Parts: sequence; structure tokens; C-alpha cells
Amino acid sequence: MWRLKKVGHKAGRQGDSLEELKLKRREHEKALRQARRDRQLVSKRLLLNDDEDQPGVTMDTNSGEQDVVSLFHKLQHSGPEREGHLKALSKALRDPSAQLTFIKQENSMHLLVGLLTGSDATCRLQAVRCLHELSHSPHTNVAPAFLPATPYLLTYLSGQSTKFTELCLYTLGNLCPDSDVVKEKLLAQGIIPALANCIENQRHNLAVVEAVGFTLSQLLQAKDAAEKIIPMVLASSLPSHLISVLTPDPKFGLAPAIECAWCLHYISCSMKDNRVLLAHGALLQCSSLLVSLGGAVAEGNKEEGMELLICPLLRCVGNLLSSCPVKDLNTQVADIRIVVALCALLQAYLQAQPALARESAWVLNNLTAHSSAFCSALLTLNLVPGLIQLLPFSQGINTMILRVLANVAHKKKELCVQLAHHGLLSALCATLKMADQEMVTLSMDVLSVLVVSGPQVAEEFVRQGGLSLLEAIQYNSEGEIRQRATRLLEHHPLSSSTYCSLDNIPCS
Repeated sequence: MWRLKKVGHKAGRQGDSLEELKLKRREHEKALRQARRDRQLVSKRLLLNDDEDQPGVTMDTNSGEQDVVSLFHKLQHSGPEREGHLKALSKALRDPSAQLTFIKQENSMHLLVGLLTGSDATCRLQAVRCLHELSHSPHTNVAPAFLPATPYLLTYLSGQSTKFTELCLYTLGNLCPDSDVVKEKLLAQGIIPALANCIENQRHNLAVVEAVGFTLSQLLQAKDAAEKIIPMVLASSLPSHLISVLTPDPKFGLAPAIECAWCLHYISCSMKDNRVLLAHGALLQCSSLLVSLGGAVAEGNKEEGMELLICPLLRCVGNLLSSCPVKDLNTQVADIRIVVALCALLQAYLQAQPALARESAWVLNNLTAHSSAFCSALLTLNLVPGLIQLLPFSQGINTMILRVLANVAHKKKELCVQLAHHGLLSALCATLKMADQEMVTLSMDVLSVLVVSGPQVAEEFVRQGGLSLLEAIQYNSEGEIRQRATRLLEHHPLSSSTYCSLDNIPCS
């Protein structure tokens, strides 16, 4: 039996309608989350400007360095034109060269901070828009220039304006990956409790909740997150709030749940002990949501971007299972239909996204590693034939399926007889001929349990030509594979330690 652990916005153009802009935003965010799913990347977001939602608003993103200098000097003088100058500056700051030019101007950031903290609400919003544009810069030397602004950005997270709070959150999230100095400063200034207060106060505002999830996920991907950041997060109210968001909103969509699920994944894969998340009911909530999503997928109701939520949920459940005490497993994963959901996800994404199918099989493996109830459920719910049919697939799917079947076989002799009845012996005769050495080894591990479970199983294996296969392996192989074949031919059972040798190995 094996339990394994895994270790690891928005610009418009003239003439676009509001719906088109929103569609482009969703597509761009989907691409960002796809990249994060595949490569666990940090990513920056540029929040869509409401002023640019309407057609007919021109957006010249090539203002140039000279325009930035001119606008900077104009902003040093008060007047009714200041708001217009700030709007022009925010657009000009989309030019990477203009961003560098701006931060090189003496006291440029202090000017924006002054406007950010001034009495004019409109200018404050435009000032944070300028800071947000700067935070999206590809130049890593821009982030340190934000040090005068960070305490105010954190303070304004408790403000009343949703748009203002979103801009502050996405600006902070953009800054975190670029500079260790800025990240350390933000931690010292209390970004973790500020995020906790923000999500608590704005829990009904899903746009803000999504932004909190994004900002926190940026922090949690830091190299030193396990030592410096995650303990602070676990000591706060954030875990319970993140878990509570794992209920997709029918009107707002999946985005907040996706962001919060990724946060939980980054925490669960970084910690050896996930007792805090387990105590908050993370495994129960994540597995329950997977049951719902798996049921929807099985019925053909695939919402766009659903896989971007399924992926972090699978990783959370798989990692939390590897930390969950065996005695608590049936209460932490209360719904036996989780095995149905995992098999449905496995089948649904087998061709289109085999990596996601493999993760589904990995979770199924961790679920069955120490639970007789879930092993029996695979048989009583008639899921084993579908799993056996997946043994010819490669890309790590077939090896994980074999681990699952080995978990089932190891539980009870009666289950071995049922596995043989469903055609596992003939399937193993085919996998023993594969060139993949891991598949051959795992196949013999499963056979070693099956053939000693009862004389009828061993006799069936012989009738299917199993002995000649093992003799061929014994003759043509060497090392461990040859020794295993020899032991099988002698009908000597493997020791129980053989089946536990891979228990709780991290899987990256």
C-alpha cells in the first residue's frame, strides 16, 4: 500500500464592448491559471480599468519617456487638471521604458504616495491606479521603489471602496515575487493579518475575496514560505476563510474558489504536518467539492475553467490524505462517492489532459492506501473494470492504477478473488510483457498477493499462461525483477514490508 505526497489582468482597446472585454479578461486569466497549474508559477495581474470598459475610449500605451517626465512635472503643481494628468500617467506607465523613467525621477514615488493619501478621493483612486500599473512592470528593479507606498497599500485594505481595495490587493500581489526586500517588509508590516482582516470583512464581496486569494498565493510560492510565511498563515484566521470559499458561486463563477484552492495547495504541499488544515476541515470540504465536481463532469456538465479548480483540489486532497491519521480517514472523507468522482475525473481527462487524469489516480491511490472501506467501494460500485481498462495507458497513469489495485488486493483475500473475477489476471499477463520495467515490477507485486490468496486464483493464472510468462522474465531479466519472478514461480508470498516500502514517498 502506498500513500504518496506531492511537493509543489486586463486591458481593453478602442471599439471593444464591455462583454468582449470581460471575455478577453476571462481568457487571459484562464491562461495565467493554466500556466500556474502546469508549472506552479507566480504571475502578475493587471486589473481592468472601469474607464476603459466603454467603447470610444482611446488607449495609447506608447506615450514614451518624454510624456512621463512631462506628466510628472505637471503633477507637482495642484490644479483642476491633476485628475486628468493622473489618468494620462496611468496609461503612459504601461510602457516598460516609461516605468523605468518614472521611478528615476527624484521623489516620483513620494509624489504618488502623497496623492494616494490626500483628501481628494478621485485623485487617490487614480494614484493607486498608477501604482498598480507600475507593479505590473517586467523590471524587477521597480518593486523596491514601492517601499514608501507599502504601509499605505496595506492600510487601505480595510477601506470601504471595493475597487480601491482590489487595486491595492493586486498591486501588493504583483510586488511579492519581484523583491525579497519588499516581501520581507510586507511581512514585517503585517500583510498576513491585513489579508485575514480583509477577507473576513469582505467575505461577501467575491471580487475582493478573489484578489486576497491571488495576493496570498503569490506570497505562498516564495522559496522560504514553509519557514517564514505559512506558520503565520496557519496561526491566523485565513485557513478557515479559504476553506469556506470552496463553494463556487453560480453568479460570480469559479474564480474565488480557484484562487483559494491554490492557496490551500501551496500550504499542504509545503508542510509535513497538515494537522491545522485537517482540524479546520480542509480535507472534508475539498473532498466534498470534488464529489460535486466529479458528478457534474460525469453528467457532461463541464463549466469552462472547471479543471483549474479540480487540479488544486486534487492536490490538496492527495496531500492531506498523506497526513491524515488512518483512524480519522472515514470521518475526514465522509462521502464514499469520492471514489466514483475520482474515477469519473480520470476518465474525463484521460485524453485531453492526461496530467490531470494522473493526479486523479494519485489521489485514488492515497485514498485506498489505508482504507478497506474505499477499497471495497471500488468493487461494490463496479469501478474496477474501468480501472483495469486503463492499464495500457502510459504517462504514469497505468503505474498509479496498478498501485491502487495493489492496495485493494492487499486488504483482504476475498477482494483478491473479486479482482481476479473482474479480469485482473489477464490484464497482468499483458502488463508483464511491457517494456516499462516499473510496470513489470508492480505487476509482479500485485500477482504475488493474488496467487497466494486462494488456489482458484493461482490455478486461473496458470491456465492463462502465467507460468511461461514468469519463466521468460526469469530467463531474460536480472537483478530485482529476476528475483521477484523466481519467488512467484516458487509460490512464496512477499513479506508485508514489500508493500509498505513506498508508503508516503513524496511525488513531485
